[in-house]
Amino acid sequence: MASASRMGIDEGSGDETKGGMWELDQKLDQPMDEEAGRLRNMYREKKFSALLLLRLAFQSLGVVYGDLGTSPLYVFYNTFPHGIDDTEDVVGALSLIIYSLTLIPLLKYVFIVCRANDNGQGGTFALYSLLCRHAKIKTIPNQHRTDEELTTYSRSTFHEHSFAAKTKRWLEAYPFRKNALLIIVIVGTCTVIGDGILTPAISVLSASGGIKVDHPKMSNDVVVVVAVIILVGLFSLQHYGTDRVGWLFAPIVLLWFLLVGGIGIFNIWKYDSSVLRAFSPVCIYRYFRRRKKEAWTSLGGIMLSITGTEALFADLAHFPVSAIQLAFTVIVFPCLLLTYTGQAAYLMQNKEHVVDAFYRSIPESIYWPVFVIATLAAIVASQATISATFSIIKQALALGCFPRVKVVHTSKKFIGQIYIPDINWILMILCIAVTAGFRNQSQIGNAYGTAVVIVMLVTTLLMTLIMLLVWRCHWVLVLVFTVLSLVVECTYFSAVLFKVDQGGWVPLVIAAAFLVVMYVWHYGTVKRYEFEMHSKVSMAWILGLGPSLGLVRVPGIGLVYTELASGVPHIFSHFITNLPAIHSVVVFVCVKYLPVYTVPEDERFLVKRIGPKTFHMFRCVARYGYKDLHKKDEEFERKLFDNLFLFVRLENMMEGCSDSDEYSLYGQQTQNSMDYLLQNKSNPTTGNNTCSSMESIVPVKSPTQGSNTVTSSSGRESSQAEVDELEFLNRCRDAGVVHILGNTVVRARRDSRFYKKIAIDYIYAFLRRICRENSVIFNVPHESLLNVGQIFYV
Repeated sequence: MASASRMGIDEGSGDETKGGMWELDQKLDQPMDEEAGRLRNMYREKKFSALLLLRLAFQSLGVVYGDLGTSPLYVFYNTFPHGIDDTEDVVGALSLIIYSLTLIPLLKYVFIVCRANDNGQGGTFALYSLLCRHAKIKTIPNQHRTDEELTTYSRSTFHEHSFAAKTKRWLEAYPFRKNALLIIVIVGTCTVIGDGILTPAISVLSASGGIKVDHPKMSNDVVVVVAVIILVGLFSLQHYGTDRVGWLFAPIVLLWFLLVGGIGIFNIWKYDSSVLRAFSPVCIYRYFRRRKKEAWTSLGGIMLSITGTEALFADLAHFPVSAIQLAFTVIVFPCLLLTYTGQAAYLMQNKEHVVDAFYRSIPESIYWPVFVIATLAAIVASQATISATFSIIKQALALGCFPRVKVVHTSKKFIGQIYIPDINWILMILCIAVTAGFRNQSQIGNAYGTAVVIVMLVTTLLMTLIMLLVWRCHWVLVLVFTVLSLVVECTYFSAVLFKVDQGGWVPLVIAAAFLVVMYVWHYGTVKRYEFEMHSKVSMAWILGLGPSLGLVRVPGIGLVYTELASGVPHIFSHFITNLPAIHSVVVFVCVKYLPVYTVPEDERFLVKRIGPKTFHMFRCVARYGYKDLHKKDEEFERKLFDNLFLFVRLENMMEGCSDSDEYSLYGQQTQNSMDYLLQNKSNPTTGNNTCSSMESIVPVKSPTQGSNTVTSSSGRESSQAEVDELEFLNRCRDAGVVHILGNTVVRARRDSRFYKKIAIDYIYAFLRRICRENSVIFNVPHESLLNVGQIFYV
């Protein structure tokens, strides 16, 4: 009811034109302020019992840490692809691995970046959504102040002269900076998609490579074929969802960590315990002094020890941060240190086995059980990355940065578990192409390292802004975090650049292709929205047509879908000037995605009236977060009409409460606006300034006209008017509902530059043809669908 009463607030009228609906809203909502504040901080305040926290930490192993846990399969081989010359190099490489794991996954991600979640949601777009709520940097300007009243729209305020306020003004000053930030976010997203291709390839191929250890004469082609078969099976099972097999993941990964940790302890005891000196950072200095440029380029292999950290952040939605921190510090981190140290101890005595150091270091008695667990762990690692790819594409889709694709929710319990068929098959084809094309771990490892370090650099840049605008940290702390992160990550980045020609070009090509697709789609979406904004019809023209809109009003309800949250779209004037009839009730429906993870069901719909009651025109704004599921057509319609009827009841209640000076002033301004509009009825493109002020107008009786003496009569009239209008709406609903959608074609102007013509006339047009139609997304049945076409040039 709180959201429905808020429906009567006029978008463009400002504080001076607040009416009785607004006053009732304040009276009804005032006691809920404390509850709203509690809901807004729900995620931060949520506490877990010790037993529940242990259970969640155990479950997080299977979903979050699979990728990071399978890195020991291929790190040492990619660090020394040409063999080991000096055993001291093994100690230096181990020291680099130890401190990389400590600085990046442990300190940066688990204890800092994971705290920068958007109410539990992780990933680059979650960080971007968080920033959009604290600064006006969203490139599609469809936000409104009523959106900020959502319980999930949490944001902090800061002093006008603070460093955060200066940063905010700097970001908002020029469109170029907003676009640059968006491109950075899209680049991060594209490289995460690259991870979704490369992780299954390298993990499954490395695990399958264990067959050759026991059968040295076996051809490498057999290993590749086995890997491809596993990959096809993995991607073919995605449509079942992780919920069906998720209960298996955690025990497999826990067993994997305990096995590799135990084998590590055994190898340290059996081969060479002197490798423990690698915990001294002095070994890193000696390693670089001894190997020079070779040490620098080997960082590309060391980099693979921290892969999976970005997937860790993207999969954050499933578990609380405390559970992830507990699992990493108690199980993951110690077991990884033990397995890398154990492999290094083995290589001190057997440096010629560096190609398959992991499998060679396994005691013979448990070789095949470990091989089976390694293969299962590689599949789990691949699943985690694929799921993260689906999640981040869903976020991009909601924020207008990805073409419309089918999203299937595979679990009724967990809304975050989704499956995107089109993306799944694209990932499978590219993954098989990478596996069969490169055929060895080294080149895939070079490609993988390039993708991972780019995502980390993007996260660092976004985290800098988060610390300034959201956390409001002192600039010195922000500087320390940024400098330390960039020094480590730029060092790794410079190393992987040496291997661009040895496989490192693959993620760059993949990221570039997805970047073009995502940015061109977003550019076309923004231009289409700007066209709608600039060509919307003035209320003066609508009102000049009279209650019948100059047409025959036929029984039924017409739902006109538009991207505008205010004003009458151009498609409507196009419709009524080309057809002889219009429905008795017209509802402009705007489905709007906000930079929040979810919009509560009772706050989803905003309804208001457009023009006088006799016009029977309404607007409904349906608001969604990037994690929300768009319901089926029947349920969406039902909720829309429920909120419409509730609005009519509340509106009529207000007519009997017009006893305030402010409401009287509002009614007087309404009459003045009406007189002005009727004088400008001839031209649909003039009077745009009055459009927003005319919306949500309710004709009222001024207190100066004897409201004190006719209160009971006014109440009876209001009640009768409510019954009459509700009966009218129900009759129209029973007569039939027609969905009117605009089929907008975007073309580049003749004088546009060639790259703009390529982007709009070819790439964007192609994406529009192959992506899902709006009618499919809204689940509109064909028999009740009406498409209205229009062309505009950009």
